[in-house]
Amino acid sequence: MTAYKVTIERTTECPTAVVKADTTAREFPRLWPALLDEVWAFLRTTPGLWTDGHNVFLYRPNAGGVGLAVEAGVQVTGSFQAVGRVVPSKLPAGEAARAVHTGPPAQIGAAHHAVRAWCSQHRRELTGVSWEIYGDPDPETHDFDVAVYWQLQTPNDDPSDAETAVKG
Repeated sequence: MTAYKVTIERTTECPTAVVKADTTAREFPRLWPALLDEVWAFLRTTPGLWTDGHNVFLYRPNAGGVGLAVEAGVQVTGSFQAVGRVVPSKLPAGEAARAVHTGPPAQIGAAHHAVRAWCSQHRRELTGVSWEIYGDPDPETHDFDVAVYWQLQTPNDDPSDAETAVKG
């Protein structure tokens, strides 16, 4: 089992180009490649909007609490006019708990679990919004470093000493 170091960060808004979808955790692994393909097709026709941003997935509970409202996309340099299903969005600003997953993408769920467990242990409330920022793949293993974030409610403790290893 991997130990994840969970830290608290103050995030800043980051513009993204995304395709939005309502789905479930079970359906999403089959859905995301097509969503990202749409975004990348758009970015290839829009010089300068993408320079070195990474793939991102933003998750929100959808209405009724069943399933997920997902934004699959890429970090971009600024806003733009929507084209088809590709729309401008932003990764949120604010306080977030973060862990970095290194390894096969199929095991990212363990990092999410570690962040949620850490927040529970430290009595930090979550908003329900989370996101992932994918690093570049390792050319030999094809594994990614993926930063996993969970947005926090108003803080109730001092985040300066909030750093712990949690097994995920």
